[in-house]
Amino acid sequence: MLNRRFVRDMQAGEEDAVDALLRAAFGGADEAKLVRALRRSGDIAGECVVPGEDGIDGYFALSAMRKPEGWLCLAPVAVAPERQGEGIGRRMMGFLTAWAMQAGQTIVVLGEPGFYERAGFSVARAAKLTSPYPVDHTAIARPGEDVPAETLVYPKAFG
Repeated sequence: MLNRRFVRDMQAGEEDAVDALLRAAFGGADEAKLVRALRRSGDIAGECVVPGEDGIDGYFALSAMRKPEGWLCLAPVAVAPERQGEGIGRRMMGFLTAWAMQAGQTIVVLGEPGFYERAGFSVARAAKLTSPYPVDHTAIARPGEDVPAETLVYPKAFG
């Protein structure tokens, strides 16, 4: 049955559950280590979860970009392996892109272009960005139709 619970802010005490979710979803510890490093450095701007009946079914983190000032970067995004394919990731990203439009916020993501474009991000609007990562896998969500020409500088934890 599809989990209809809403995306909400992660609560204190859920760090271990998020760590376990990240390890299961990605098959290793890299993303869990990234999140811990972002928390330690104070670069996390927000963490959200989708609670499930037996724990956390989904998670995403937003971090403050070093440049451009005021921009956020989305990473990681995870859904519990046993819940993948149920629309949880799509709901989380739909929630996030709607928030970005309403808040006048710019969010950058590096990942599978098709998934993120279906959720409201745009690869075409990211085409003029300069990034240490592949621009063809970089997408942005933000109000308007412009194609910004900015240089992306990620938090140090992204290495």
